[in-house]
Amino acid sequence: MVEPTWSWTLHRHMPSSVEAGHKQIEQLLAALTSNNWDGRDFFHVQMAAEEAMVNAVKHGNAEDVNKSVEVEFKVSKDWVYVRFRDQGKGFKPELLPDPREGEYLHSPNGRGVMLIKEMMTRVQYNHSGTEVVMYKQRNQPLPSDQGE
Repeated sequence: MVEPTWSWTLHRHMPSSVEAGHKQIEQLLAALTSNNWDGRDFFHVQMAAEEAMVNAVKHGNAEDVNKSVEVEFKVSKDWVYVRFRDQGKGFKPELLPDPREGEYLHSPNGRGVMLIKEMMTRVQYNHSGTEVVMYKQRNQPLPSDQGE
């Protein structure tokens, strides 16, 4: 992937709270709006960022007020980059059971990771499972049949 020309970036350490995370995501959503992101692409970025933030705060840092979450967002006309890094013990995403199957069907865990993978173009976790990096490429509109 060729590095996009980012029109907006944010990089900071936020307190380990869902409320603080929502404030950061609000800034991301405003930047998406400024870059004319809308519809399904906007929703997918919003949902994936929300899931990743909650995972970092609640599961990674266990809402420990002495810990922080590093957030980094970048927005361009056609791409979004989202990164969250917590100070927790980490996890192995490849070891999470599929929440759509068998005994895990009613389990509340693992659904966020699955949603993130479904909604974003590319998702990577670091080796310790304390950082997630997500990219979303804007879907190109289908050609219209106007004039035929």
